[in-house]
Amino acid sequence: MKRANFLLIKKAADLRHSDITPKSVYLDRRKFLAAIPAAFLAGKEMLSPSARALAAAKLPNLVKSPLSTTGETVNTYEDVTHYNNYYEFGTRKNQPATLAQKLKTSPWTVSIEGEVEKPLKLSMDDIMKIAPIEERIYRHRCVEAWSIVVPWAGYSLSELLKKVSPTPKAKFVAFESLYDPKVMWTPEQAGIPLPYVEGLRLDEAMHPLALLCVGMYGETLPPQDGAPVRMVIPWKYGFKSIKSIVKIKLVTKQPPTTWNISNAPEYGFYSNVNPHVDHPRWSQATEQRLGEGEKKLGIVVPSRRPTLMFNGYGDQVASLYTGMDLKKFY
Repeated sequence: MKRANFLLIKKAADLRHSDITPKSVYLDRRKFLAAIPAAFLAGKEMLSPSARALAAAKLPNLVKSPLSTTGETVNTYEDVTHYNNYYEFGTRKNQPATLAQKLKTSPWTVSIEGEVEKPLKLSMDDIMKIAPIEERIYRHRCVEAWSIVVPWAGYSLSELLKKVSPTPKAKFVAFESLYDPKVMWTPEQAGIPLPYVEGLRLDEAMHPLALLCVGMYGETLPPQDGAPVRMVIPWKYGFKSIKSIVKIKLVTKQPPTTWNISNAPEYGFYSNVNPHVDHPRWSQATEQRLGEGEKKLGIVVPSRRPTLMFNGYGDQVASLYTGMDLKKFY
C-alpha cells in the first residue's frame, strides 16, 4: 500500500516570519520558470516580467492603520525599490537594488538592552508577534530634497519598548544596523563609519508615529529598503530611519549618530524636516516627489512642491519640541 502524500496548507494566522518565502528566492525568473511544468504557466501573473508577481512574501493579517497619511498618491514599488540610500551597498541610488541582494536576513536577531528592566533578544518571529502589523501610508522626506509616499507595514516602536520596561534613567534610544564586511562595502568605500548608528530621544521613540517597520506594499521588506526590520520616522529626514536593525539600546545620554559623526555641520542629531533651515549645500524649502513632473518634448521635467514643517506631521509631533530653537537643534 502506497503512502499518501499530503501538503500541509497553513492558514495566515499560523504563518511565522520564517515561513514567508524571501523575495530574493524568486528573482532569478529563468531558473524558477524552467522548473515549473508548462501547464502551470497559464496564469497571467506567472508570466509577468515583474519580480513582484513571482514573489511569495505577503504579510498575513495586515490591517489598515488610522495613522496613515491620506489624500496623496503612493509611489510605485519600482520607485521605492530602485532609488535608495543604503551606503553599505553603494553610494549611488541605483546600486543597492542590485548589491543588497547579498544580504542574508534569516536567521536574524535584534537585541534590546541597556537601561531596561527586561532585556530581550528577539528573532523576527518574536518581533512579528509583539503587536498587530499595520499598513501605514507615510510621507518620507530625504535630506537631498526628494520625497516619496510609501505604504509601510509594522507597528509603533513603543509597543516593543514597553515590553522591556525602560528604567527611569533611560533618556535616549540608540540603534545599530548590521555590518557584515563579507557582503557590505568597507567604511572607506561607503564614506561613513560602520556599523551605521542612529538615535532618538525616548519621548520621540515612544511617539505612536515612530514605526518599527517589517514590510511595505503588503510584503516583507526587500534588502535594499532595510530588510528585515527598520525604523520609519516620518517627521524626520530619511537618514534617521535606520535600516537592518540588530541592536536597540536605551541609554542615559545622547548617543552618537553616523551622519553627525561624519559631518556635524550638515547633519544634526534631531534632523527634523524644517524648510526654514537650509542644508549648507542646498535649500530645503522645496522638494521633488519621485515620479512627479511635466512631460515636455518627450522628457519628464521634475516639478517641485513646498516642503512642509515636520514633513506635514506638525500637528502630531510639534509638542515634542516646545521651547526648543529648531534652527539650533537641527
